[in-house]
Amino acid sequence: MQPPLLMVPQQNAPQAVAPAPAYYAHAPASATVELGDLGRILLRRRFLILAITALLTAVTLAYSFLTPALYSSTAQIIIDPQDLQVVTNDVNPSRISPDGGITQVESQVSVAQSNGVLLRAIKATNLTENPDFNGQGGLGRRLGMLFGSDDGDRTAETLDSLRRRLAVKRDDKVLVLNIIITAKDAKTAADLANAIAKAYLADQADARSQAAAAASDAISARLEDQRKRVEQAANAVETYKAEHNMVMAAGNLVSDQELTDLNTQLTAAQTRTAQLKAQVDQLRRQGGAPDATSEAMRSPVIASLRAQEATLVDQISQFGTELGPRHPSMISAQQQLSDLRKLISRELGRLVTAAETDYERALANQKELETKMASLKGKSLDTDQASVRLRELQRDLDAVRTVYANYLQRAQETREQTNVDSTNARIISEAMPALKKSWPPKGLLIFGAIFGGLALGIGMALIAEYLSPTVLSANQMQTAIEAPVLGVLPGRGRRRWGRSGTVAQKTDAVVGLALQRIAAATRRPPDWPLVPSILVASPPEDKSQRSRVAWQLANAAAARGRRVLFIDINAGKGQKDPQPGVLDVLRGEYPLDAVSRYAPGSSVALVGRGRPTAVFQEAQALYFAHRMLAEANHSFELVVVDGGALADDLNVLPLVAMADEILLVARLNATPMRDVATTSEAVSVMGRLPTGAMLVDEAA
Repeated sequence: MQPPLLMVPQQNAPQAVAPAPAYYAHAPASATVELGDLGRILLRRRFLILAITALLTAVTLAYSFLTPALYSSTAQIIIDPQDLQVVTNDVNPSRISPDGGITQVESQVSVAQSNGVLLRAIKATNLTENPDFNGQGGLGRRLGMLFGSDDGDRTAETLDSLRRRLAVKRDDKVLVLNIIITAKDAKTAADLANAIAKAYLADQADARSQAAAAASDAISARLEDQRKRVEQAANAVETYKAEHNMVMAAGNLVSDQELTDLNTQLTAAQTRTAQLKAQVDQLRRQGGAPDATSEAMRSPVIASLRAQEATLVDQISQFGTELGPRHPSMISAQQQLSDLRKLISRELGRLVTAAETDYERALANQKELETKMASLKGKSLDTDQASVRLRELQRDLDAVRTVYANYLQRAQETREQTNVDSTNARIISEAMPALKKSWPPKGLLIFGAIFGGLALGIGMALIAEYLSPTVLSANQMQTAIEAPVLGVLPGRGRRRWGRSGTVAQKTDAVVGLALQRIAAATRRPPDWPLVPSILVASPPEDKSQRSRVAWQLANAAAARGRRVLFIDINAGKGQKDPQPGVLDVLRGEYPLDAVSRYAPGSSVALVGRGRPTAVFQEAQALYFAHRMLAEANHSFELVVVDGGALADDLNVLPLVAMADEILLVARLNATPMRDVATTSEAVSVMGRLPTGAMLVDEAA
């Protein structure tokens, strides 16, 4: 009778996960893809990348050969923000912005693409008759015939087509506009570019002419109003002067002029009166000696008489010496002197009388002028009060006259400016027919297609990897199963000349190091009766790699002098009459010695799957698995089990429960991570956890 499951010495069963030594502790999880992992992704999905690149390149080649050739021509216009100063007071003032006019020239880019400019160019080149622009060429004509479109005015279609083929750009740091036209015909492109450049200049000239004409019309419309205002102001002045009897002469009131003249006369009269009064006063102060006055000194009569007097005095003096006082000549001379002095006295008296008469006349004239002045001053007060309003009316008249004169002059100036083009812009380079086509640039397109295809392919490859991730590195594998990766074996799918020996040596070294790590990591009680065992499992698609790793482990242990039992759970699977194997041992039908055999030329004993004739109970299978490993402990030093795909075969459960080490095998950059997770979960469901992993790098 078989012992129940509880009688199996589970207290001495190996721990689910043996603690790893310090020299191969878990590597930290990597949150990013390493450069080497990226290379593996691209290498594995190289066919997708190459297919996308080839497809995009083929499409580009087909496009470049089927697309009609296009030619581009450029006309250049230089624009000076400071326009020509034809007249001083221009309607379109020229002011340069602080940025040197760049903003002003940038705005002209939109002007050059405006409907007004383009319609001028269309009309000048009769572009509405060109099938390439009016929508009647190629596919457009066929669609028009299909849907029965109107063949009338094609201006809108031509304008839209021209706008799509037009590009207006400003070169950096210069005030030059580049007008670029692309068309199927080189001459048509050049003609259109030149036509648009000329249309732009004509549009600018017309715009300025229209602005001047509009300003002239607006000012002229105001001239009649200004003239009426001048007339009304002048009538108001004249009416006011008539009402207040204010006569003007030379721009001034006659009363003001009379008052001014009278004031001048009065001043002169007062001066004259003062002078005469001074003379009279002086004569009166002289008393009996009026001959000492300035008037007597200036009188020619007095001077002549004084001269005669002096002569007679000399004669008398001479006669007194020569003839004596009683000589008749002496007496005659003295009589003449006496008569002469009487004449002088009468003349001096006449001067005094004349001075007094002049003074009295001047005084009378002064009083008369003062009387008139007083009368005019009274009238002037009334006139001054009326002049306040008159001056106000006169100022209004002068103001409206000035405005009217300015309006009249400005109307004449703006009328003349309509015929003057002050735009400082000119064509500095006319468009020439292009010698080479501008589109399609086959070399550039192919170059872009290749690199674009590579970029797109790489992106698609990374997206595909993101949607279905694979094992990219040992760090990622360790993070997924929470167990160390014991080694990375080179694949054997790729062989290079002279490399087979090197690959074999590297494989043996990696497997040997893995065995040493397993031996160092396994913690077994000293009296543990079961033979050390390693179970190798993998996802179903990694069957060949799993079998290779398991066999390499067995051979490496055997090569180092250890007796090895290799159990292949897949050997004989699917055969009609398989040899007895491990399943028979787990059912208790055969002992281990009866089903094990040595492979020809090998020191490794082999045990196959066996006959799945009946389903054994789990408790019994665990007991017989324990007994099998105890029996193997007498003949072998290591048991290596190729456990197959654990998720698809529950018959391996007893071996999983008894194994010391459970290794998962996966291919770098090939095994999906979901399959690794599924296998790891299957191990967990069976009551254990993976203790390590072995990776196979097919690219190595």
